Amino acid sequence: MSCVNSRRVTPLLAGLAAAALLLAGCSSDPLAEQYREGSSKGFIAGDGSVTEIPLEGRGEAIEFSGVTETGETVTSADKLGEVLVVNFWYASCAPCRAEASDLQSINAQFENEGASFLGVNVRDQAPNAIAFNETYSVTYPSVLDVDTGAMQLAFSGSIPPNAVPTTLVLDAEGRVAARILGQVTSPSILETLIRDTIAETGPIIDSGTGE
Repeated sequence: MSCVNSRRVTPLLAGLAAAALLLAGCSSDPLAEQYREGSSKGFIAGDGSVTEIPLEGRGEAIEFSGVTETGETVTSADKLGEVLVVNFWYASCAPCRAEASDLQSINAQFENEGASFLGVNVRDQAPNAIAFNETYSVTYPSVLDVDTGAMQLAFSGSIPPNAVPTTLVLDAEGRVAARILGQVTSPSILETLIRDTIAETGPIIDSGTGE
């Protein structure tokens, strides 16, 4: 039984469950249990569960840095001030392929609307990642994490690194606001999570001056 096992987003119940998961560790989360046990499975399929974290239950901002398939460096600092959707994937992962078009469609929908997308490819080198992007018309970048695992480590408090695909929604302060374990089978749910998180932001505050 997972912490939240519903394809309907129920903010109050899901949020309470998520707060316990991120702050104290959720003993009933099967993916987290497999990670803690050191499972050597090459693929752990999520159950599609949706978890929302209320503002008061979010942990520290996630700090990360990585290099994309095109050789550009991207950091968490680059993304502060807007909602960031982070999708963990790899090219031969069947549910990753199945959700790719939906993710790209949502990415295009929110471009210049307060949210951006970033992939984290956990297995492939640049040529395979680029070929995947061309096949599925994906325009947002992905950090290549196969050699260092640094991105998976940075997010390990939020997801088991082998739970692929997993999609996280980070708020404007870089904190995890929502999580979908497994394939995004209902794009409208992800859209709602993104819209809700954007709505929290209000006027953008210059992080350099605090004014």
